Amino acid sequence: MFDTILRRGLVYDGTGAEPQQVDIGIKDGLIQAVGTLDGSTGADIDCRGLVVAPGFIDIHTHSDATLLSDPDGFSLLMQGVTTEVIGNCGFSCAPCCNRGLIEGFMVGRQPDVAFTWRSFADYLDVLQARRPGLNVAAYVGHNNVRLNVIGTEPRGAQEQELHDMITLLRESLEQGAIGVSSGLEYNPGFHSDLNELVAVAKVAGEFNAVYASHVRNRDWNYEMGVGEALATARLAGARLQLSHLVPKYGAPVHAAEHIMEMVDWTRRSDADVGFDIIPHEWGPTFVYSVLPKWAYEGGVSQIIKRLRDPALRPRLKHNPFPQWKMVAEKRWHDMVLTQSAANPSLVGLDFAEIGRIRGKDPHDATLDLLLEEGENMANLMWVGRISRDSDIKAMLREPNCGVISDAMTLNTTGPLGDLRFTPTGFGWTARFLGHYARDEKLLSLAEGIRRLTTLPAERMGLKRRGQIKTGYHADLVVFDAGTIADRSTLQDMNVTPAGLLHVFVNGEAAVRDGVRTPARAGQVLRRQ
Repeated sequence: MFDTILRRGLVYDGTGAEPQQVDIGIKDGLIQAVGTLDGSTGADIDCRGLVVAPGFIDIHTHSDATLLSDPDGFSLLMQGVTTEVIGNCGFSCAPCCNRGLIEGFMVGRQPDVAFTWRSFADYLDVLQARRPGLNVAAYVGHNNVRLNVIGTEPRGAQEQELHDMITLLRESLEQGAIGVSSGLEYNPGFHSDLNELVAVAKVAGEFNAVYASHVRNRDWNYEMGVGEALATARLAGARLQLSHLVPKYGAPVHAAEHIMEMVDWTRRSDADVGFDIIPHEWGPTFVYSVLPKWAYEGGVSQIIKRLRDPALRPRLKHNPFPQWKMVAEKRWHDMVLTQSAANPSLVGLDFAEIGRIRGKDPHDATLDLLLEEGENMANLMWVGRISRDSDIKAMLREPNCGVISDAMTLNTTGPLGDLRFTPTGFGWTARFLGHYARDEKLLSLAEGIRRLTTLPAERMGLKRRGQIKTGYHADLVVFDAGTIADRSTLQDMNVTPAGLLHVFVNGEAAVRDGVRTPARAGQVLRRQ
């Protein structure tokens, strides 16, 4: 007898193989049988005419703090994601030796959430105690350990400081972190040199863990940024994951092609290199990324003081190399405010319009919004039209290209109900499968499912996940291949996709008939 039997669905096992119409028997959180189960009993779910696939795995999210406010996992579960990897772009909630700085830099942290832990193990324990709705694994962030040891001082690491950072990284990996991430377009990561990065990546290499890099530049010096990451991994002997690798606005026209050649050449030298992309032209970041590097010293409290000083305003606006080249070129109409506690009425407007409403130059209006957000400025977010659809398509044709959201778990109600982050937050899997795989025919459905399941599971070393196979964890998704579609827009981002019916996490139904159930069966997955 089984707990649940998924009957007669078109089963894609996650390996890229052609589907089979078979039954799946679930018991005690595991897939116990795959085949014809006519004589077996259990709670039946009729899956005729529907696709049954392994639960999707999102290896690049920023739910580190939002899961503490609301562990439901609604926005990801409703699109079939059963496992997410947090701690990306160099930012993680732990270790937390310098609480004030760490809290101030974590996107999605709500004022009622205090970082009471110190070690990585303690943070994972707190996360598990919250009973997340989906499985969660976590990187330890390089920016995090740098903040803990050096703070925001704009300089390289001294020998003892580097030793202390490595100690924190090593302890975090021993305590369950699945890898190390860096965010080299962000403070304080952009102060690190190659020597520091190699030392950091070597720690990941010691544990055969992934070093995931948000590279230093993806527009005017895109190839240099990727080249630095490839060199870091080679010198450190580490497995490399290049995060959201699509070139940004301002990159040379053929940059994507050149980058693929660089990655392919590095792979041919026996290096372990993976990469992933966001399946959308619009992407998110912090509004404070508009600031020049010198303005970050001292943390959020000092940034606020500088924003208040009229004499410093011209210097704050002078930033010839911002994270987005669109800022330098004053393309304010291509940047949209997505999250603001101080000015919620402006959410959904582009910054040219915000400047018009305020009667100010859009750059001044942007700095004013940062000041008005105050200590919560890490949650002032915008999205920009940062990618070309032609580059997304070119990279998706590469069989080793992973697909991610770069989002965070949100909800339509509760403490996260008013937050907006990115248009991929609620519908990226549907956009990938429905638009790029089905409508654009860039890849088969079997291959599309492999990119969301087996490929990320193998990259992250997630044991017994990512495939429909006897003995594997029963993380499963059931959807209609003909109707699955992303319904979110820039103006209305938090909309669940069409065509997704059932989701199981560790054998428990998290979504039934398109409706979120009360189940919270997720597990915190620690490196083994």
